[in-house]
Amino acid sequence: MKDFVQYDIKSDNAVLVGLVTPDQSEETVKEYLDELAFLAETAGLIPCERFIQRLDTPNTATFVGKGKLEEIEQHVMDEENEVGVVIFDDELSARQLRNIERELKVRIMDRTSLILDIFAMRAKTSHAKAQVELAQYQYLLPRLTRMWTHLERQRGGGGTIMRGPGETQLETDRRLILDKISRLKKELEKIDKQKSVQRKNRGKLVRVALVGYTNVGKSTLMTLLSKSEVFAEDKLFATLDTTVRKVTIENLPFLLTDTVGFIRKLPTHLVESFKSTLDEVREADILLHVVDISHPAFEEQIQVVEETLHEIDETEKPTILVFNKIDAFTHVEKEEDDLSPKRRENYSIEELKQSWPAKMREESVFISALERENIDALKEMLYEKVKEIHITRFPYNDFLYQTYDEEEGEE
Repeated sequence: MKDFVQYDIKSDNAVLVGLVTPDQSEETVKEYLDELAFLAETAGLIPCERFIQRLDTPNTATFVGKGKLEEIEQHVMDEENEVGVVIFDDELSARQLRNIERELKVRIMDRTSLILDIFAMRAKTSHAKAQVELAQYQYLLPRLTRMWTHLERQRGGGGTIMRGPGETQLETDRRLILDKISRLKKELEKIDKQKSVQRKNRGKLVRVALVGYTNVGKSTLMTLLSKSEVFAEDKLFATLDTTVRKVTIENLPFLLTDTVGFIRKLPTHLVESFKSTLDEVREADILLHVVDISHPAFEEQIQVVEETLHEIDETEKPTILVFNKIDAFTHVEKEEDDLSPKRRENYSIEELKQSWPAKMREESVFISALERENIDALKEMLYEKVKEIHITRFPYNDFLYQTYDEEEGEE
């Protein structure tokens, strides 16, 4: 089957493109492009230039307008810039991909394909690799036509349409991809059943799941609470594989699970493909929702995670909101003559501690997993939550006699 990518990346330099629309302010788009730049860096690319355009709706043919596309083309064609890839912050249709590549003649990516590339790089186990591969093929299937635009249908005499080699190859590729999707789904169904049996074999121990936006410090917190080494890195999606550890606080054992991080505009293909990973969230008794309090858009990140959790499981679960990275939090005092409303950076950490418990139904705690600050308060809060569920399952303190000792990661 012909490779999906028409242009090889001859340079790591990347151009980022975003749209300001009635639904997305310029400030929001700049934040999104900051995140897109971080994604690009995680994928090994170097974001060098940004283009932003204001439109009511994306252009159906080229996403951006004709003039903006010409502006981007001039920058790309300048050999001094050595641009190897142009990345759009929204998902592009097959038509848009085809038209933009035709104009710019470099590799074109959208946010979804970039995230899929990162997931492919990060996947270590056969389970994670199968999940990512399924998502990639589901993303690829509706975009197959752009691979064969150089082999269009050919018209025969009398206005009849003859099948050209492009259509034949397109049908072949579609059949191959559908076969691979079917095979991968069957493979993942088998793994899902195995994982389901593993979860049942864990017994009645209380299950706690770490959830949150990507790169908020979940794996660092996992290492701290479980006293075991879990891979953590200051990059997006550093952890793909679910890790489960047995944790004991004051002789009270429970299972702690580290899960894949969420992100804005998370591709639906990934949510579907990572079903067994997300089952850990569905079957959890308690959620530790970890938030990067130092991030300028942490409130939106909370909303993204909560919306994704609602898609996964509508069941209300006991939740502790863990505001992490207080060591990296910065506070900017407003000047006395500044009469504009307070912005996020104008609030002190103490003011946030007072305001957030009132905003959210969940209990909250402010910590630094890296500096081990206020971890005892988190443990105490977690202990009370776990104990409340634990005593309903082990009314006679049977857990003291259990020999359960699991340290499980993916195969």
